[in-house]
Amino acid sequence: MINCPECGEKISDKALSCPKCGNPMKPIPINVFWRGYEWKTKTQILGLPLIHIAIGRDKQTGKLLTAKGIIAIGQFGIGLITIAQFGVGLLFGLGQFVAGFISISQFALAYYFGLGQFATGITAIGQFAYGVYVRAQLGFGEHVWSSQIQDPEAIEYFSRIMSSLFGAK
Repeated sequence: MINCPECGEKISDKALSCPKCGNPMKPIPINVFWRGYEWKTKTQILGLPLIHIAIGRDKQTGKLLTAKGIIAIGQFGIGLITIAQFGVGLLFGLGQFVAGFISISQFALAYYFGLGQFATGITAIGQFAYGVYVRAQLGFGEHVWSSQIQDPEAIEYFSRIMSSLFGAK
């Protein structure tokens, strides 16, 4: 056991960093799992970078990086527009597990429009979906169009969307 030089906490002499304050105790081993990449624009809006890209781990501390910006891109991201494995896109999110106003992801937790394997939203399209207007293999909501349920209002709603997007019924 040794004492952390930053906060004085007793920690293992094998620890990479202090669990209390995060102070690095040893240089982070250089291997592919510790490498990370981070870039952000100098332009800021409301104290956030216009674009922030953060992937992998911080080279100094070994902590996972989180992209935070108007446009956030990374494994973890928070922004108005987010492209991330796990993230929150206040306006739009694209990724594996993303929450937002509009979300396109495997797990799409959306307020207005969700598209994904598991989707929620006022309009939800997915294999499993929950919302007001739902198009799904297995859906729950007010107006559902699924293999089991064919609500006429849901069919009309999604037919209008398809014709406005592709010009056909």
